[in-house]
Amino acid sequence: MSRESSIFRIQNSKESFDGWLDRTLITLTHASSNSLQTGCWFKAIPMWKYTFKRLLAGVITVWFIATATFIAMHSVPGDPLLNDKAVSNEIRKNLEQRYGLDKPITQQYLIYMGNMLRGDFGISFTQQNRKVNDIIRDHFPVSAMLGVLAVCFAALGGVVWGALTAVYRNRLPDIIIMFLVILGISVPSFVFAALGQLLLVNINQFVGYSLIPVAGWGTVLHMLMPSLVLGLGTMALLTRLMRSSMLEVVNEDYIKTARAKGLSPLRIFVKHQLRNAILPVITVLGPQIAAITTGGFVVELVFAIPGLGRYFVQAVQQLDYTVIMGTTVFYGAFLVLMVILVDILYGFIDPRVRLQ
Repeated sequence: MSRESSIFRIQNSKESFDGWLDRTLITLTHASSNSLQTGCWFKAIPMWKYTFKRLLAGVITVWFIATATFIAMHSVPGDPLLNDKAVSNEIRKNLEQRYGLDKPITQQYLIYMGNMLRGDFGISFTQQNRKVNDIIRDHFPVSAMLGVLAVCFAALGGVVWGALTAVYRNRLPDIIIMFLVILGISVPSFVFAALGQLLLVNINQFVGYSLIPVAGWGTVLHMLMPSLVLGLGTMALLTRLMRSSMLEVVNEDYIKTARAKGLSPLRIFVKHQLRNAILPVITVLGPQIAAITTGGFVVELVFAIPGLGRYFVQAVQQLDYTVIMGTTVFYGAFLVLMVILVDILYGFIDPRVRLQ
């Protein structure tokens, strides 16, 4: 009797375990299904992998930029310590010891990489007792402010003109705007800078006083022409990209469905065409932000703006190794960071990117 009761208890426990296992599997299945439907499970794992890959690629890119800059600076002809001045051997040895140039090249590279990891770019060769970090901290905000204004001009103009050319395709507005786009892409920025200054001189002469300053920095009026000139190339690029994207979106099925539902042309344009056509613009906007913010060297020189680009050009002319390497690595890291941020943002906007 006890044997039969034991067998009965074992069978009951097995049935209860099987029932618990079935209920657990059903619960997990429903949870996974709900997670997939809401996008939580889809976003979690692929997004972490996607972000980690982008960050790892960014670190490798910055290391390559730093290494290539170090090799290039030690390969160019010229002596950064002389600077067209005759110095004695004793003074030269003291300078080499001060800047670490008396050590082997491999040891210099290791010291350079170690200092860079700590965020220390060294001391300028030409500006006495001034650190490269101080130069970046004092003058990069000026370049960044100029770049942000240029990006605002470029993004607004690119989206508006690109959408306008798509609406009036193969008509007079499209032809005129695309002609100006070709000019904006082809003509260098220093030509636009010179023409912009000439235009301001004529305007100031016409009104009889300095309405808009021709050069310098300090007020909003000083920023108008340099930011416009700096953003013209990017505006032309975004206009062309926006036009192509708008023309592709026009023939999509959801546009045809919206028209079949009887939606107004303005609502279709704003809610469906413009919203979907702007995604490629967002993709290139991040690198363009970094390029504009860090690429206004000539514009800063022409308009006498005390930005970081101006000091970079002076450092190249004077063979200031530490300033050149520090600003190059800083610019490269900033560009890589903007690209990574845009990639991650685009991964949230378009989930298909995370699975590629």
